[in-house]
Amino acid sequence: MNIPGLVTTEEAAEILGVKKESVYIYVRRLDGFPQPTKLGRTLLFDEAALRLWRQEHPARPRTDRGD
Repeated sequence: MNIPGLVTTEEAAEILGVKKESVYIYVRRLDGFPQPTKLGRTLLFDEAALRLWRQEHPARPRTDRGD
């Protein structure tokens, strides 16, 4: 699906640097996280809003537990 300015959940995950499952969790649990628009069964996110959210909420560095 290609609608200018909107991205799928998979693309949103790539933009944010997280797993697709994390995007679903963010939608449900994080206040202020950009909410998707539904087109049929597909969730579409505003790409600019996602990039702005990521800029305001930088990813935490991953730690290697060495387990």
